[in-house]
Amino acid sequence: MVSLGLEDKVIVVTGGNQGIGAAMVALLQELGAKVAYTDIKIGEDTSGALAIQADVTDLTSMEAAAAKIEEKLGPVYGVVANAGITRDNFFTKLTPQDWDAVINVNLKGVNHTIQPFISGMYERGEGSVVCISSISGERGNVGQVNYAATKAAVIGLVKSLARETARYGVRVNAIAPGFIDTEMTRIIPDKVKEKIIAEIPFRRFGKPEEIAWAVAFLLSPVASSYITGEVLRVNGAHHT
Repeated sequence: MVSLGLEDKVIVVTGGNQGIGAAMVALLQELGAKVAYTDIKIGEDTSGALAIQADVTDLTSMEAAAAKIEEKLGPVYGVVANAGITRDNFFTKLTPQDWDAVINVNLKGVNHTIQPFISGMYERGEGSVVCISSISGERGNVGQVNYAATKAAVIGLVKSLARETARYGVRVNAIAPGFIDTEMTRIIPDKVKEKIIAEIPFRRFGKPEEIAWAVAFLLSPVASSYITGEVLRVNGAHHT
């Protein structure tokens, strides 16, 4: 039987309470991983994963979450920096608060997610980090200057960090999803959504599970063992 080699690997997902993050948590558990997830709010959890309330904008909060995860599940092999927010508006209408909120979660939050775990990965000589970027970070998007800027920065972070971590046997990659059917995209007005779908060769938005499988592939010590510093586009050829 072919395996992705994730059985009993401890994997942490931020923003795992809903949407793409919840799909990741579910799939990784199906693949045999020991999964923990964090979120700013933890509702009633039925996933069976270890759910921890933590704020990615606060390094101390993430360090405390990391300690709790490793105490309960063991050394962490994989980290998925998934938590993200939008504060969309036209550039001239973006407030300093809109910029700060998005930068704090989408960029600083990635740093705060990785920092508590990376030294342990170095010591053990293995590990895989996957950061969620966006199609907006590669091609831009109207009304998302702040969001696109952070997602482009995540790609730079990944490419640079991958060069540092390779000597320790640790891989770092990014996924750039296109438009995915989640709570975040369901607020898009129908007329705008129709225009977006018309630009996508598959003529539909992606599914959270399709991002989750891409994450599992990049986490896998079997399927992607020689892949690092890469950006995997999962967007239905919306941007190539």
